[in-house]
Amino acid sequence: MLNKYPLWKNLMVVVILAIAALYALPNIYGEDFAVQVSATRTTNVDTQTLGRVEDTLSELQITPKALTLEEGQLLVRLSSDAEQLRAREAILRELGSDYVVALNLAPATPEWLDALGATPMKLGLDLRGGVHFLMEVDMNEAMRKILGQMRDTIRTDLREERIRYTRVERDGNGVSVTLRSAEDFQAALRYLDGKYEGYTLSDNETTQEITLRMTETKLAETQDYAISQNVTILRNRVNELGVAEPLVQRQGAERIVVQLPGVQDTARAKEILGATATLEFRMVDDENSVRDAEMGRVPFGSELYPNRSGGNVLLKEDVILTGDHIVNASSGFDENQRPQVNISLDGVGGDKMSLATRDNVGKPMATLFIEFKATGDRDQEGNIVFERQEEVINVANIQTRLGSNFRITGLDSVQEAQNLALLLRAGALIAPIQIVEERTVGPSLGQENINMGMQAIIWGFVLVLAFMVMYYKKFGLVANLALASNLVLIVGVMSMIPGATLTLPGMAGIVLTVGMAVDANVLIFERIREEIKAKRSPQQAIHHGYDSALSTIADANITTLIVAIILFAVGTGPVKGFAVTLAIGIVTSMFTAIVGTRAVINAIWGGKRIEKLSV
Repeated sequence: MLNKYPLWKNLMVVVILAIAALYALPNIYGEDFAVQVSATRTTNVDTQTLGRVEDTLSELQITPKALTLEEGQLLVRLSSDAEQLRAREAILRELGSDYVVALNLAPATPEWLDALGATPMKLGLDLRGGVHFLMEVDMNEAMRKILGQMRDTIRTDLREERIRYTRVERDGNGVSVTLRSAEDFQAALRYLDGKYEGYTLSDNETTQEITLRMTETKLAETQDYAISQNVTILRNRVNELGVAEPLVQRQGAERIVVQLPGVQDTARAKEILGATATLEFRMVDDENSVRDAEMGRVPFGSELYPNRSGGNVLLKEDVILTGDHIVNASSGFDENQRPQVNISLDGVGGDKMSLATRDNVGKPMATLFIEFKATGDRDQEGNIVFERQEEVINVANIQTRLGSNFRITGLDSVQEAQNLALLLRAGALIAPIQIVEERTVGPSLGQENINMGMQAIIWGFVLVLAFMVMYYKKFGLVANLALASNLVLIVGVMSMIPGATLTLPGMAGIVLTVGMAVDANVLIFERIREEIKAKRSPQQAIHHGYDSALSTIADANITTLIVAIILFAVGTGPVKGFAVTLAIGIVTSMFTAIVGTRAVINAIWGGKRIEKLSV
């Protein structure tokens, strides 16, 4: 029988639309004005913080819609933007600079939908509001650090081979080694030749000096690694500190874009990203006097650093390893219920730690915290000038030979252990960064963009509906039903995809999809008209109309889909947002226009004797 769908196909259409409607439903509940309280590396958000916030709101006579403490983050939901601003100022005064107190927008999704995993679409910076930073990496410091690691590796390797040297130092884009004798020079020449990939070797027998210099390819790879590593660690830090839906991505050779939707306090956002620090593990020089070092008599091979808890600490110059070898860190308790931090290293870091601590059991090891702050000046090459600030954050005795897993003890409190674990887990930036551009998009401007985008979608939708009803009568009503279903599908799919973000260009893509979605129906209905004019029966006209138009619809939509995929692959930011909604709209419109409308038409006219069909 012509134009009859089997039961399973009708059920498939209903189920798909029902699931899409379910996941699109959270978007109608909107968002609550909220204040988000997060910890910094020296504080912790707990029930005591919750009590202080409740007391502060009570003094202001503000009754929050909800106040929740989850995963070390406090979220205060409020009824209006005026209450939000008042609450934020009061909470900031109460808690001080030890906490990150930021404006935010929290989804008002009911608990039953949230339990099903149904969440609203993620909105981009231009719709939700927030802060945008363009950050520049200090590539000179990155090269200094990487070559410093290379210098330490060469020193260790030469000592293991019992090759004596008088000096191993950085030299431009390489490392220079001065040997102690002609015999050592020849031994080092044989050992170092071809040992390190990406380095070329040159020697001077007269001065007994060997220089390992980076090739151009290795230099480019190293700089690319520095940027990629900073992007990864910045993303980890933002995620660890609880900023919702951040965007951290590379832009160009030496810059990184960071977007924090929903955050309105630029100063606090800078603080979130301001921990542009590195970590180094070094042995404490307990053989020499700290007092002598403080008086200017620093022994050779050692350096004096301030201790965060007071006084100074004398450390050996050799770096055991840096924070970029840390895979994971968590706080806990030792066998005596004293706080500790458990650390896991990668393979290379584990080997370095094992080698360094083999002969140093019972001796103190320090964790050195190094922070870079921009001075506001630039050097002759136009690079940002950073001031290096260093302090020892922890000193602990090595209890046994360490490997890929070890622990830091000697901590004063559980809070200190948690904060140190957070810092280590988030990672150490391989090079300092500086904010060179910042923008703030207010919630009101974001809402204005949403309103304008929604007006465009609604007017486009209404005009298309009117045209289809006037031109195709009952068939036009079916097409309009498919068009409405298509919008529900787009919103549902966008809400289901974890990484999909709706931006203003994305809304433009939806507007375009509204117009394109009826193209397939126009082709089908016109073919049905042609079949009726060719004296076919109404049932045959419907059947041949859909079958004949299918290949044309597929060709047109697939070519557009290819363009959308290319836009997504090569585009950035707004272009990607447009490409995502366009691609989703193409796929959903094909489903609703071909499968959805035919299911409705088959249900109304399928298998019936029809004398006349008006299309």
